[in-house]
Amino acid sequence: MTQRCSRWARWLAAGLACSAGCAQAATVQVDVVDDAGRPVAGAVVFLESPAARALVKPLPQAEVAQEKKQFLPGVLVVPVGTQVHFPNRDSVRHHVYSFSPAKKFELKLYAGTPANPVLFDQPGVVSLGCNIHDRMVGWILVVDTPYYAQAPEGGPGEGGAASASSPGRAMLQSVPPGNYKLRVWHPRLAPGAAAHEQALVVPSTGNAQAAVKMAGLAP
Repeated sequence: MTQRCSRWARWLAAGLACSAGCAQAATVQVDVVDDAGRPVAGAVVFLESPAARALVKPLPQAEVAQEKKQFLPGVLVVPVGTQVHFPNRDSVRHHVYSFSPAKKFELKLYAGTPANPVLFDQPGVVSLGCNIHDRMVGWILVVDTPYYAQAPEGGPGEGGAASASSPGRAMLQSVPPGNYKLRVWHPRLAPGAAAHEQALVVPSTGNAQAAVKMAGLAP
């Protein structure tokens, strides 16, 4: 190979590397409000696409504990394939179950932590209950994507100003450019109601923003 050809080959390789590296992963900011324009604290936002589905990996560990006769966290979001432990940290026994189509299971009356975690292998909303304490309610949202986030439950940023930690604002990090289905779910949706859905394009450079108005939320 001549010196000129060798130089041209290096330029070509550098150009191809730049084209692949110039498409930077983005931060996606999603602001969720209800019909009255109020921020929806605790809203779960996730991005779906065929490419995203191919990158899903289960979490190495996850749990929903029972403490003070409550499920903690009240809403857990996990990728498909994640195994979840259900430790009972109360002095009374619990009987955890779900009849949801995405995962039907039952952990009969127990104390401590069951030896085997529960595998969540299908996407969807899983409602949790306790057969002994009817007021105990929780949810596991199983998603088929690595790109998800939950808006904080707390109050607005300092001085009432919007910030990355504002209620109703979810921030998804390291999202590759592409076309996505943006979906938003909240436990105040009616049982069985579909998550809100809209299209979202993440550009090859810069970040992305979306505003979502959720209808049909219970008070």
